[in-house]
Amino acid sequence: MPEDADLLTPDGVARVQRRTVAVLAAGQVLGGVAFGATVSLGALLAADLSGQEAFSGLATASVTLGAALCAIPLARLAASRGRRRALTLGNLFALVGIALVITAAAVRWFPLLLVGVILIGAGNAGNLQSRFAATDLSAPTRRGRDLGTVVWATTVGGVLGPLMLTPGEVVGGWLGMPPLTGSYAFSIVAQVLALALCLVGLRPDPLRIAQALARSAGSGPALVAEQDSPRVARYAVFAVAGSHVVMASVMAMTPVHLSHLDPRNVTTIVGVTIALHVFGMYGLSPVFGVLADRWGRLRTILLGQAVLAASLVTAAVAPQSATAVLIALVLLGLGWSAATVGGAALLTEATPTALRPRRQGRSDTAMTLAAAIGSVLAGGVLQLIGYGGLAMVALVVVVAITVLSPYARR
Repeated sequence: MPEDADLLTPDGVARVQRRTVAVLAAGQVLGGVAFGATVSLGALLAADLSGQEAFSGLATASVTLGAALCAIPLARLAASRGRRRALTLGNLFALVGIALVITAAAVRWFPLLLVGVILIGAGNAGNLQSRFAATDLSAPTRRGRDLGTVVWATTVGGVLGPLMLTPGEVVGGWLGMPPLTGSYAFSIVAQVLALALCLVGLRPDPLRIAQALARSAGSGPALVAEQDSPRVARYAVFAVAGSHVVMASVMAMTPVHLSHLDPRNVTTIVGVTIALHVFGMYGLSPVFGVLADRWGRLRTILLGQAVLAASLVTAAVAPQSATAVLIALVLLGLGWSAATVGGAALLTEATPTALRPRRQGRSDTAMTLAAAIGSVLAGGVLQLIGYGGLAMVALVVVVAITVLSPYARR
């Protein structure tokens, strides 16, 4: 509860909001370094420590599990104690997780590796919450833009993490670290900086100020949406989770599919395709944020579904063309970005301040669990009916999100 009455004025709120967005964006860059290294190295470490390549997928599953398990508890902590404490705890989880991963590699104990990766996933739940924290004090005309800015910052960390692999191994060798863990030396530094940034930069706490505004009669009606629209909120959660499962399931199977198209150049093709896909996911998120503010949240979600549909049709029509798959993956990332930014903004404005953290936590849990289930099922679908068939199955979800959109109209 902020004690300074100046913070509850429009100028005070705007000042805190500008600082909050800057701090959250910087935190996303730093936190993304640790997460990007885990995504890149997790499967390799799992295969190395377990001695079986069949267990390599457990690293990715553990990251998702950690995020799903901690999304709601961290949201509840934010509701009761503020964003700063929730995001700080997420950073601590990730820091402990990195230490356990390095220890597991040193003692060569596979179960400890999975525990460490789960904790890193728990830290990623805090990263997911950051995009909602960016909207706590946003004016309705800037909510999508602020959210898109924080999402865009994920691009930097997501790119830097994998790029740290080669220099990380050199540094790790100097430090005597176990093989395949050298880049975590950079991750530890980045995570400590993110922790310090969160502790210092999120003062005053944006959610605490939003809660104070909501409790103050006549204070900031343009800043805090107090009208509850549960039907709209449910649709927003469904749209975000559905778009995420479409993206995750098709993206997860793309490297496998490309390896069959050109086995000799698989690393180059997969690397370029996934890199451009990641750029599509995050690179234009500020643009979709502006569209969500000016054009409308629901229209931006439906734009995302149109782009996702174009992606899936392209993949289904020409699954044997590496160029067509590349185009499909770029469109897949762009469609996901539009739907996620629009859906998160819609969920925020459809929910009163007191209920926002809880619903936002449920949205993150639904999104991560849907992606985990979809990625597992996608392997069986790919084996049964191929890459084009997988795209057509995913298209059913896009159609469902589009058909149900009238239920989200106020």
